Amino acid sequence: MHDDKFPARPSGGDARMPPGADGTTARSAGALPETLSDTHRDDRDEIDLLAYWHVLVKRRWLILSILGMVAAASLLITLIATPIYRATAVMQIEKDEQTVVQVGAVGAQGFDPDFLQTQYQLLQSRTLAERVADDLGLDAAELERLAQPGLGQRIRRLTHPAPEATVAIRQANSRQALRSATQAVRQGLSIEPVRNSRLVRIHYDSPVPEASARVANGIADGFIASGLERRFGASSYAKTYLEDQLRIIKARLENSERQLVAFAQKENLVSSLAGQSLASQNLSELNSSLATAQDQRIRAQARWTQAQAAKGSALPADMLSDSIIRKLQEQRAELRGTYQEKLQIYKPAYPEMLQLKGQLDDIDRQIGTELSNIRASVKAEYDAAASQERLLQSQLNRLRTEALDVDDRSIEYNILKREVDTNRQLYDNLLQRFKEVGVAGDVRSNNVSIVDRAEVPTQPYKPNLGFNLAVGLLAGLVLGTLAAFLLEFFDDTLKTPDDVEQHLKLAVLGIIPKLVKQSPLEAALDLRSAYSESYRSVRTALQFSTDHGVPRVLLITSSGPGEGKSTTSLTLARNFAQMGKRVLLLESDLRNPSLQKLMGIAGDVGLSNILAGSHVLSDAIRNTSDELLKVIFAGPLPPNPSELLSGPKLISLLELVAGQYDLVIIDAPPIMGIADAPILANAVDGTMIVVQSGRTRIATAKAAVKHLQAARAHIVGSVLTHYDAKLAGYGYSYEGYYGYGDPRA
Repeated sequence: MHDDKFPARPSGGDARMPPGADGTTARSAGALPETLSDTHRDDRDEIDLLAYWHVLVKRRWLILSILGMVAAASLLITLIATPIYRATAVMQIEKDEQTVVQVGAVGAQGFDPDFLQTQYQLLQSRTLAERVADDLGLDAAELERLAQPGLGQRIRRLTHPAPEATVAIRQANSRQALRSATQAVRQGLSIEPVRNSRLVRIHYDSPVPEASARVANGIADGFIASGLERRFGASSYAKTYLEDQLRIIKARLENSERQLVAFAQKENLVSSLAGQSLASQNLSELNSSLATAQDQRIRAQARWTQAQAAKGSALPADMLSDSIIRKLQEQRAELRGTYQEKLQIYKPAYPEMLQLKGQLDDIDRQIGTELSNIRASVKAEYDAAASQERLLQSQLNRLRTEALDVDDRSIEYNILKREVDTNRQLYDNLLQRFKEVGVAGDVRSNNVSIVDRAEVPTQPYKPNLGFNLAVGLLAGLVLGTLAAFLLEFFDDTLKTPDDVEQHLKLAVLGIIPKLVKQSPLEAALDLRSAYSESYRSVRTALQFSTDHGVPRVLLITSSGPGEGKSTTSLTLARNFAQMGKRVLLLESDLRNPSLQKLMGIAGDVGLSNILAGSHVLSDAIRNTSDELLKVIFAGPLPPNPSELLSGPKLISLLELVAGQYDLVIIDAPPIMGIADAPILANAVDGTMIVVQSGRTRIATAKAAVKHLQAARAHIVGSVLTHYDAKLAGYGYSYEGYYGYGDPRA
């Protein structure tokens, strides 16, 4: 298939110029050559991948912008998301248990096909999670870390406050705390059976790596223990006695822990896991931070001293490592060498020398600015280091006094803590003895075993930065490409020579490059510029536009205003005058004339005076800087331009000037909206349409061509102005083809 929005690849210079070397005539009246028409018909049945590539190159900044935004969004979401760590324990579950001692004639039962599914559900049961939470003794602080919400949960928490029941879980009630711990264990637990094996992976995800490993191993241990308890149901006096003792010691342990916590709250004492008070620990850490800050301040001060002592660009090499000063200096040396070399040929006031001098001054300003920025950066680094050192020193003095006060109040706290440790040791010993007695009640082996215990994960399981960034890049690329093609689809302007040939069925007589620095008149006067050379190629093409050469009376118009028809008319008139032809430039735009302002020549009498009969031809002709080029301006604006142009005097005037001059070029008004241009086109030998690249709409240009064809105008071709090959999506440049001077003129 062939899409009109994505034109075929440009076919080079042969498609831009009418065939004149072999004596054939140019394309006219909207007809394409047979070979070109056949080519377009063949292309409609194929997908032109290069045309799609041109669209991507043209819209590359849009694609890169969307790609960058989507990638940045994915990176931001990944960075602000809570890192989740996964610990995995591997267990082996046999089909049935192996009995060491068999009672009577009872043998092993057959395997139940639902056995493994039952075991998987037991691993995720609430009872096992409650057992693990109780065995691990998850405290309130650790539960808060395990339940650390993600971004979505934090947003929902802001918009939907937690109910009273959720807040009550955080209270000191032991049963509610156990429920909270059970819920935390179940939320992060997942079971993954290994296909075609008897192995099962127990995964636990949480924001705390150590807790993930603890809970995963706790699930494995608790599952084995709960299975044994279900099979070993017999109880004994020893177990009952141990249960009573455990209950007493547990109550004593809880009481001592409450006393310890109450005293710590009363005295406002907080200890770290190592037993050291937080004040002392913070004092030690702050002292280390102060030493680091002092070292950073000394290095920053030394760098600032070096930067102050350095003169000009003689900064230390480490300060210039990330700067572009070296590159700028190399560019300046290269430009200076070029300037000195060309100074032997040209004077300093020559335009090219002035341009080189301006580039040298601009690079000097950039070097000065970069040096100032480097010194300012070094000074800011030194000020920040000094400020941090002062702040840490002040904080250290405050913590020193606080640490001494905490040590005085920690004596009674240590006594209570030793009592808690003693009760906990007694409780652990009794609990261990109780478990040993329970296990010794049966001699049968367990059918569940731990293959690999969970290790503390070192890398977060999610979010995966590489994966998320890759997805973001892919999504950004897809969205950017889609946006580029959508914009290209809705862009209904003529941009390339092939667009003009394909949609308007007109020959492109020339391509006028888009100017960057110079005005059109300045570029046209520079005979070495690409702009001037492109108009000379149009002049050459017009010489082969008909069987008798250039049309004696040539009308230049456009579909709308501001597309460059007046500039084209003036430039072509000058080019033909340079060939030795007597040229008359006639301004026929009696509604919005611009030629007089463009040329800067005064004149009150013009075409309107001649057609109205108030003046003769000789009164309206004005001389220009070129002896062979004469001009007739529009004159005073009449109230009825169309009626004035449609009268018999216009035909008589054109016949008269055609006999006196070798070439008459008419700067006509736009075609759309008014009838002036079709009236003029019917009265001349040939009409050329000016199309502005990237501005002239396809529908408007087609309607303009139809208007001219309805007026029986002889259309010799078109000129594409303001053409930028890079923005159009092509890799080559018409400026470089036409110009042998400065290609960016």
